[in-house]
Amino acid sequence: MPTIRRAHLEDAERIAALVTEAYTPYIARIGRKPAPMLDDYRQVVVDTDTFVLTDDSEIVGVLVMSQKETELLLVNIAVSPRHAGQGLGKMLMMFCEQHAQSLGCQAVRLYTHERMVENIEIYKKLGYLETHRATEEGFARVFMRKPLQVH
Repeated sequence: MPTIRRAHLEDAERIAALVTEAYTPYIARIGRKPAPMLDDYRQVVVDTDTFVLTDDSEIVGVLVMSQKETELLLVNIAVSPRHAGQGLGKMLMMFCEQHAQSLGCQAVRLYTHERMVENIEIYKKLGYLETHRATEEGFARVFMRKPLQVH
């Protein structure tokens, strides 16, 4: 049974490997490495709320979040392509929203590359609405937001 736990510094290398595995297929489509492939995951684990999805001892998913005032920014979500189609991404998205609510956040924000059209469709199905598009750091991004029910 997959479980979600907070990432530790010693997970950084395995997180980086998973991110590389998950994002490599997009390099050809967007013409360069996607932004998450450029991160130093030792620093990411220190600076953000980073969680890993494990199956036995294998890290099969990662979730990187950062609170920005009353909203939670979903910085990165990735699932190992070898474990795709098992609902693990949806499990991580639900965890993200629960985490945001536990912090008292009113919404979750995220962005993805405009050429990652499958991801945009997934986010729409999960209730995220496009707020705007902009180019940041050379990446053409689609920004989305989902208001949360405050409990």
